[in-house]
Amino acid sequence: MENNVFEQMAKRYDTEERMELAKVIVKEVRPELANSKSKSLLDYGSGTGLISLELSDLVDSILLVDSSEQMLEVAKAKISHKGIANSKVLYSDFTQETPELKADIVLLSLVLLHIPDTKNILQRLFNILNNGGKLIIIDFDKNDKINHPKVHNGFSHEELKKRLSEAGFKSIEIKTFYHGNRIFMNQDASMFISSSIK
Repeated sequence: MENNVFEQMAKRYDTEERMELAKVIVKEVRPELANSKSKSLLDYGSGTGLISLELSDLVDSILLVDSSEQMLEVAKAKISHKGIANSKVLYSDFTQETPELKADIVLLSLVLLHIPDTKNILQRLFNILNNGGKLIIIDFDKNDKINHPKVHNGFSHEELKKRLSEAGFKSIEIKTFYHGNRIFMNQDASMFISSSIK
C-alpha cells in the first residue's frame, strides 16, 4: 500500500465514532469465537487493534497484521498498557508477499473495502488458514451512494459468496447485523458479518 493515509491518521485514529463502531463489531464477533480457547487468531489489517484486542480472552493467541507501522505502534502501546500477554504485531502487506504464517481464524474487519484485488487477498487468506479454519469478514453492504477511487462501495452478499467459494471456502454464511448513520464515508450504511470455513 502506498505510504499511506493510515500512517498520518494513526495517532488520532481511535475516535469516539470508531470506538463506538468497534464495540458493535466486537459484540457481533464474540459468539463466532465460542470454543476457540486453543485457537490462533490473525487480525489482517488490524489497525490499532480496536477489534481484536477486545477478543484476546477468547483465543490462545492473536497476531495483529497491518501495513501501517504507526497503527501497529498504537496497538503495541495498548497491548503493553493492558498487559495482554497473548498478542503480537506484525508489519506486513500481504498484497505484495505473504509471510509464512498459519492461523485457525482470520479476521478482516472493515479491511476488504480498501483492497483493490479482493480475489487475490481471499486466496492468500485461504492459504494461511489451517484446514477447518474460519475466515470472519465484517464489511459494508454495497452502497451506491458511495463513489471513491480507492475504496469499494461495499459488497453484495451474492458477489462476496461467489468470491469466497471461488477461493475454496465452504459453508459460507453472510448476514447484515447493523445499520448506522454516516458510518461509511459520511453516508448511512449497513454492515454485514460473513463466516466461512476452509
